[in-house]
Amino acid sequence: MSSLRAPSSSVSSRTIVSLAKVWLAVAIIPLLAGCVSLKPYDRAIAALDGGDFIQIAGDRVHVQVSGQGEPVLLVHGFGGSTYSWRDVAPTLARHFQVIAVDLYGFGYTERPESLERYTRAGQLDLLLGVLDALGIERAQVVGHSYGGGLAMTLAARHPERVSSLVLVDSTAPSYADKRRKLVAALPPVTYAFTRGYALRPASIRRALEHAWYDDDAITPDMVHQYLDRLKIEGASRAYRGLTTPLVEDPDTKPVEYEDLDLPILVVWGADDQLISVADGRAAAERMPRSRFVAIDDCGHAPMEEQPREFLDAVLPFLEQPASAIAR
Repeated sequence: MSSLRAPSSSVSSRTIVSLAKVWLAVAIIPLLAGCVSLKPYDRAIAALDGGDFIQIAGDRVHVQVSGQGEPVLLVHGFGGSTYSWRDVAPTLARHFQVIAVDLYGFGYTERPESLERYTRAGQLDLLLGVLDALGIERAQVVGHSYGGGLAMTLAARHPERVSSLVLVDSTAPSYADKRRKLVAALPPVTYAFTRGYALRPASIRRALEHAWYDDDAITPDMVHQYLDRLKIEGASRAYRGLTTPLVEDPDTKPVEYEDLDLPILVVWGADDQLISVADGRAAAERMPRSRFVAIDDCGHAPMEEQPREFLDAVLPFLEQPASAIAR
């Protein structure tokens, strides 16, 4: 079992939790009555190639490796998976060794019991574990949204392992902490939210429509693929680990944009409704060695909405990061 810590205002926190339990008894009954079923993990991965898994700290981590050459690590966003890179990974693999990873709580990576695995420090351990298992000392890292915040933290904490960054509609490094809410400490809440609401096709479609510029590009198969990789046993526990503030995260030191002293390409959807292009540009301006590229007619996921334009921006950078920034 994971070790939990109470926040500094422990009395008020206990009061909030106690009050929450009262209304939960009434509020979640309708949701619990219609909860979706989850696929057992072993059945979810049965059709996958066993070679696509790496054992890290006793957990099976799903990794897709393709191509040869300089390593490029792809880190997906919140709710995403290796599927998020499907339209760009094959082209990248013609030039590089591409390593796409499913983070803890997402895709076909096993959902651990320990809530610490889902913290920022836990996710960094996963990324470092993958690099170590593959014998990769140093890589270029491409991070999308939540994965961008992790990529920046990886570069800040372990600069010897990261040669350059591509940040795609990235959250701030502090996002993983700021999204945590006390109510998520209650298992009934996360159970009801994930299985009664979030893990339904209509909810997945709404989330994608909010992220996409062109809603017509969201197909039923896309909704299915996203949902299939989330509706796996342990989903409620994973969501609690990703969102409760009561789990211990030893990585509390802030990451400052100004301290990221490496080549960085910042790619943004010009029509992103989740994180505005203005915010992305402002963040890039604080990075000492960065270049900013906006992609028109594109929302929060350029590698999926506009893969050709994404590759036009990213490939030249990955081939010569320092020269691309100097231009």
